[in-house]
Amino acid sequence: MTNRVGERAVRGSLWLFAVNVVSKGCQVAVTLVLAALLTEDGLGAVSLVVSLVNIGQVVQSAGVYDVISRTNLDPGRLAGTVLTLSASGGLVLTVVLLLAAEPLAAALGAPATLIRIAALSLPFTAIGGVQMALMHRDLDFRRRMLPDAGGMVLGAAVTIVLAALGFGPLAMAVGLLCTAVAQPVLAVVAGARVRPRWDRAAAGEALRWTAVVGPGAVVATLLINVDYLTIGHVLGPSAVGVYSLAFRIAWMPYILVAVVLGGVMFPVCAELVRSGRTGDVPGAVLRFTKATLMITGGFFVVIALLADQVVLFGERWAPAAPVLVALCAYGLGLGLLHTWYQVIRAAGHARWYLALEVTHLVALLSALAVTTRHGVLAVAIAQAVIVWLLVPLTWWVLVRHGLAFPAAALGRTVAGLLTACASCALVARLLPDTNGIAGALLAGLVLFGVYAAISLPLNREAVRELRGTL
Repeated sequence: MTNRVGERAVRGSLWLFAVNVVSKGCQVAVTLVLAALLTEDGLGAVSLVVSLVNIGQVVQSAGVYDVISRTNLDPGRLAGTVLTLSASGGLVLTVVLLLAAEPLAAALGAPATLIRIAALSLPFTAIGGVQMALMHRDLDFRRRMLPDAGGMVLGAAVTIVLAALGFGPLAMAVGLLCTAVAQPVLAVVAGARVRPRWDRAAAGEALRWTAVVGPGAVVATLLINVDYLTIGHVLGPSAVGVYSLAFRIAWMPYILVAVVLGGVMFPVCAELVRSGRTGDVPGAVLRFTKATLMITGGFFVVIALLADQVVLFGERWAPAAPVLVALCAYGLGLGLLHTWYQVIRAAGHARWYLALEVTHLVALLSALAVTTRHGVLAVAIAQAVIVWLLVPLTWWVLVRHGLAFPAAALGRTVAGLLTACASCALVARLLPDTNGIAGALLAGLVLFGVYAAISLPLNREAVRELRGTL
């Protein structure tokens, strides 16, 4: 990797991290407020509607935004064509969801009004997605701060205010719509101006990419939403609420770290491949893998050890604690898979990516058919087991295509992670019982300090790479 690419990767990582800290921090704030103000049924209904909209967002784009990072055509012309395709798809999906709101509500146990309001957001997220993709191509995550983080701040503020005023689950649906509308408007202010257009060559490239990656993107979204839908159908919204609280907490390290690193990984590897420097790809994969394991590992260890603190939101959430522990193991494995999937796709092996995602979905659906009736903890354990079974299979794909680094190169990172985990677990047993939010925060800081004191010295080289050149 040249210094120019490395410097852009560093800047991109830092800005994307900042964007995610603000935007996902808003999601955390919303989750905590809703957990405090809503019942299990209310939070479950919100989670089901958000899952439905998440699936719609991916279907309308079908993974086509990635082609903007990979194309050798004029990116502006391609982006305009993609905007036409994606926004049209969003409008169609909105109409479908508006018409199908009642039967969907009956099947999922979520109010039809929430589904209708949330469905209106889809065309706006389609436009914003294209604008973000252009910024992504250039690793220009600084400009994403205004539309991405700004839109989330606005939506979170609306949700929290409405929830505090007693609007219940409706607050989340309205906040979601506000976020979607604000994003493309703020992106224009930030300078991301994309006009709808139609170019046959650009459409052909986008559709060819969609034919392979689109199903993979849809499958990937189903993987993180089908559990909500299945639990809602089998166990009801109350069980979804318990599962959702644990999932949202465990999801944060994945979003803040793995998705940030993966978001930089894709355009970096795509540029290496475009410039004929495929021999540099395994080294980049190693650096990103070390960073993912080392950083997310610390977050997941601390969260798992403090899982019992979910009762701070009310004793009714106590059943979420063991679910949270299992989902921390799931999140660590998923972060590793996400990092590796980026390089597989960026290197042009999208069919292998699709095969891995389909394998994951088939395994998960099979597990859900057996485990869901046994409760949400069984579902969480199944999620973790399946993800870690996919790790060696994905590694084999990397090796097959010459994208893998020597496995022994991860030795010190894995040893440091395991040693730090064991040490944190020992210290957690010695800590006095925490009392309230302040006590939980103090315990978390102590455990983070223990993790850093052990893992960082054992990973000096990885830390230097992370600070210097990724």
